[in-house]
Parts: sequence; C-alpha cells; structure tokens
Amino acid sequence: MKDIFHLTGKGIGVAVIDTGIFPHVDFDNRIIAFQDMEHGRKEPYDDNGHGTHIAGILGGSGSASRGKCRGIAPECDFIGIKVLDKQGNGKKEHVLQAFQWILENHVKYHIRIVNISVGTTYRSDGDHRILIDGVDQVWDAGLVVVAAAGNGGPAPGTVTAPGSSRKVITVGASDMLSARYGSSGSGPTMECVCKPDIVAPGQHILSCAPQRRGRLYVRKSGTSMATPVISGAAARMLEYDPSLKNVEIKMLLKESAVDAGYPRNRQGWGIFHMQKFFQAYYKL
Repeated sequence: MKDIFHLTGKGIGVAVIDTGIFPHVDFDNRIIAFQDMEHGRKEPYDDNGHGTHIAGILGGSGSASRGKCRGIAPECDFIGIKVLDKQGNGKKEHVLQAFQWILENHVKYHIRIVNISVGTTYRSDGDHRILIDGVDQVWDAGLVVVAAAGNGGPAPGTVTAPGSSRKVITVGASDMLSARYGSSGSGPTMECVCKPDIVAPGQHILSCAPQRRGRLYVRKSGTSMATPVISGAAARMLEYDPSLKNVEIKMLLKESAVDAGYPRNRQGWGIFHMQKFFQAYYKL
C-alpha cells in the first residue's frame, strides 16, 4: 500500500500552526503552502524560530547535519501557518482563522495532520470553549490533531487550550514530569477529562533554526518539542497506510505507550515508543 500511495505523488501534508516556518535547507522543497495570519506575508518566514524548530523535529531531513538532526518523518510536506508574532504571542482569533483555513484547504494540500505546539491558559470559560469548538471541528473533519499540553505543570488543571480538547491527541514531555522540577502540563481539564494522552521527550532538543548568524540548529525545551514527535510518528504511519482514520491513530498510540509509573493525569497512557507503535498496527 505504501508504494501505491507514493506513486500518486501526494505526500503526507502536515500543517504546523506556530510562529511561521523558515525555508531551512533540511526542508528541501517541502514547504508547499504558507499562510501568515499575523502580517499577511506570502513567502515562508519565521521571525521567532519556534515554528522552524518544531518543523525540524517533525520532518527535517537532517542533510545539513549529516543525519544527526533528522526529523521523525523526513518525507512529509509542510504547510506553515503563522499565528504568533516574533515574541511568540498571538490572538485566539488568528488561531481560529488557521483552523478555518485548514478546513477549507486540507484537501487541496493533502493535509492529514495538524501540529499545534502553542496553547493558552483560558481567561474565561467562553474563550476556552471557542478554542475547543474550533479545534474539534478540525478533528471532526478527519484530520489527526496533535497539541501540546503546555509548560505550566505539574499542578493539576494546567493543560492549555486547545490541547485540553477531549478529542485531540494531547502531548506532554516525558522528561518534564517529576513532581519537584517537572513543568509538563497536567490534567484534569475543566471538563474533568484526563490529559495529556501521551508523553515524549521534550528537553534540550536539537533542531532547525532560521539560520541567523550562521546557526543551522539550536536546542529548545518544552512540551512544544514533544508534540512534533507524535505528529511525525502519525505522518510515518499514514505514509505506510493512508487509509487509517484519526481515531485509529489515537488508538494505536494508546495501545503502544509504555507506562512510566506516573499518574494518568501526568503521563497519559505513557511514553511514546515508535517500534511498539508500528507493532500495534500489525496486530489490527
């Protein structure tokens, strides 16, 4: 099935909702679309660096590092959507615009996955509900939506929106869970839903930079960095079997996670394990 799929010439499209995306050498010619909700610019750029770092973890080729900084899904296509400014701040309206643009264009750009390594602590029930309703529409359209749990933990109720949605796949950082030093967002959510769903490494991750002052790579930490690990794994799985639905991807993640011994509202189902993820697929 994988070979037949690639013959169509349609790569797995991953929308990265973030600070933008810089056309890094490791992205080859795989930035196939760019939308700037902040300034309306047409060409891909990233005046912060966060989005480029996320994209590198998700699908960088690693060519400039001789494979050292190779991403999880180095054959995916990128759709960059800028909703945050150069300080990493943004408005919920821009996030909602990004969701709407994806709903209108996911078929055109073969978008199967949406990575959201951004989040907000909701100021009111109304703001929270608006974001959750928006991201739920994207999930209901059949897309795999992967969102960060946020870095406000380890206290209960610190998972940020839209990662607090019941439907999406919410990711914490497996190396940021300790009760004393951990900051990975913990559940339950306002609706008493256990979150996050799964955790992956997020500390001191080396990935792509916007190539300022000659730097090709930089280290960053947070649940933001753990999230594209799961998005990349989902892209790899969909490359292998594009018929899988978002709920099936979520089920495979649940069945393959490794228990780390933390409470459910800290670690979710457990730590992501790529080999077990694919083993779970073959047991379907």
